Amino acid sequence: MKNFAAIDFETANFHRTSVCSVGIVIYKNGIKVDEFYSLIKPEPEYYNRICSEVNGLSKADTENAPRFPEVWKQVVPKIAGLPLVAHNKAFDETCLKSVFGCYGMDYPDYEFYCTLLKSKELWPGIPHNLDVIAERCGFNLENHHHALADAEACAAIAVKIL
Repeated sequence: MKNFAAIDFETANFHRTSVCSVGIVIYKNGIKVDEFYSLIKPEPEYYNRICSEVNGLSKADTENAPRFPEVWKQVVPKIAGLPLVAHNKAFDETCLKSVFGCYGMDYPDYEFYCTLLKSKELWPGIPHNLDVIAERCGFNLENHHHALADAEACAAIAVKIL
């Protein structure tokens, strides 16, 4: 896969609509050409302890952040015509569909690929956490659970195995 947008969401709580940050890394012809990161005011707007411990974000970080529709307006031209790639697409695709529904937006039925499923196919019997698979693909993931860092790791994996 040479042309794609790797995407990662972080959530404020266990509602899939509560996306509080997004990271996107764009590859064209196998080369990184762009990236995007934004905090997002989550819906519902509260943080649970577990999610905050994982991603390091709190209400103070996003209380002045734009809502999802404003953020997505910036994303649409960047990802036009590209398939999306996530490490655990079941989570990220569900978040995207849920937040589209939350705001009454028409979901464009994005084409999604999953580096997690592909890594399980290629390397059975090992842990398939993002940081483990990224390292196996030659990428050192620092700042794990920061949406842009995770999207960068996913992109590095996608270039190697998709």
